[in-house]
Amino acid sequence: MNMDAIERPAGLAGLRHVALFVDDLAAAEGFYVGLLGMIVEWRPDADNVYLTSGNDNLALHRLQTDAAMSGTQRLDHIGFILRTADAVDEWHAFLRQADVVISAEPRTHRDGARSFYCRDPSGVTVQMIFHPPIAAWGGG
Repeated sequence: MNMDAIERPAGLAGLRHVALFVDDLAAAEGFYVGLLGMIVEWRPDADNVYLTSGNDNLALHRLQTDAAMSGTQRLDHIGFILRTADAVDEWHAFLRQADVVISAEPRTHRDGARSFYCRDPSGVTVQMIFHPPIAAWGGG
């Protein structure tokens, strides 16, 4: 495809929606709402819930064990932006105290970002990250 002949539409506004299959919908909702502070935006039925932190949307879909999962996607991780580097350590201490599995301790990256990784109840890796360019933008 010749990209020179195609005009790209206006720029993206950011990645603001992620949908996850989860084994235990109640446990996942407890993690994202009870621990991380997201709120329920919409619950269309007993197998789906849509959450928000005010400027995004996280859809949790109960994984149907009898569903054919051919071509199942492999997700590395999702990330939540924090406003300061100190907030990374505060969240780390809070989630550790709540017995959340921590898969990588807090560290400062070469680009000035600071983050750690934990696991939600379904085993999804969640990064809690202060990333200076995004934090400076203040988009939310």
